[in-house]
Amino acid sequence: MINKNIISINSTLKKIDPSLSKIFIPLILKHPKKIPSMIKLARAYKKSKRLRAKELIENDLKVPPFLILSVTSKCNLSCKGCYASFNKFHNKEPQNAFLDIKQWKKIINESREIGIFCFIIAGGEPFTIPNLLNLCEEFNDRLFIIFSNGTLITELHMKQLKRLKNILIVISIEGDEKMTDSRRGNGVYKKAIETLDALSNIGIFCGFSVTITKNNFSFWMNEKNIDDLISKGIHLGFFIEYIPIDNNKELMLDDAEREAFRNKIIEFRTHKDIFLIHSPGDEEYFGGCISAGRGFAHVTPNGDLTPCPISPLSTHNLLKNSLREALKSPLFRYIRENEHLLETKNSPCALFYHLEELTKLVEKIKT
Repeated sequence: MINKNIISINSTLKKIDPSLSKIFIPLILKHPKKIPSMIKLARAYKKSKRLRAKELIENDLKVPPFLILSVTSKCNLSCKGCYASFNKFHNKEPQNAFLDIKQWKKIINESREIGIFCFIIAGGEPFTIPNLLNLCEEFNDRLFIIFSNGTLITELHMKQLKRLKNILIVISIEGDEKMTDSRRGNGVYKKAIETLDALSNIGIFCGFSVTITKNNFSFWMNEKNIDDLISKGIHLGFFIEYIPIDNNKELMLDDAEREAFRNKIIEFRTHKDIFLIHSPGDEEYFGGCISAGRGFAHVTPNGDLTPCPISPLSTHNLLKNSLREALKSPLFRYIRENEHLLETKNSPCALFYHLEELTKLVEKIKT
């Protein structure tokens, strides 16, 4: 029976990305208690894919497979260049206007009904939210990827995570201790690595996330630093190129640096046992930016549906509108149908590059 189940999981992973199978099947075999949950998730993934296709054909509704939920703007750290701080969610509405767990449940339920399979939990710091893991547990046929700074994950969280099988934890670092602490605060690197070690040691699937700048891109091109994380049992990494939200372009990679970094990521993928995601590089395969429902959409702490976490633009709020209505917004359709908006133009973010044009569109839609 185990062999049959593994074949089914393997088939599903290969359909998403062949390298996922190569990396994660050995991990699943190492933790056989995860197999029943993996089978459940594989079946839910297939059903969700069929639902999305049905919505597109029958209702002309473009449903993304991923939905990013920024469950809070609260954070115990003050990292330089933080996107949540830039968008100033906490200044836009009073704190009591933020969605509560019950309201997030409603959004996730609506999402399931139209075929969204994976929820990326972001912030702020998600672990400032009480009962966050209970929310993920309630929807055990969906995959939850939680991005965290790693400093607030307690022993109690660890015990619950060990029991749950539909959660993947991604811890943010910048590079070595000096690089991380200079952006995130003294002692953050040590705590983040301790959290990664603890998660890996008890069999929880986990990964790391890095904001790539001029200061750290060469660090991550050194394969020893990738190998060090692989040796800890880490088999997933996100590299997100720095976006100059404060117009400080000094930290942004130039064309030559971006090409060199991209080539190194592709090289690592061919011979390292780790699944690496690189933005914006990977968006080439999708014909440009995958926001606005092409691949994902984003919900702010107060319920606005925006094209992505970097773009604060919205015409619909999920406290007032259904997710169906919001995904059908003229803003989302305009972005998807205008190819020039999907091009980065030598910037790490297409929508941020075209922010002025999109701001005028939002004002026009709302008037």
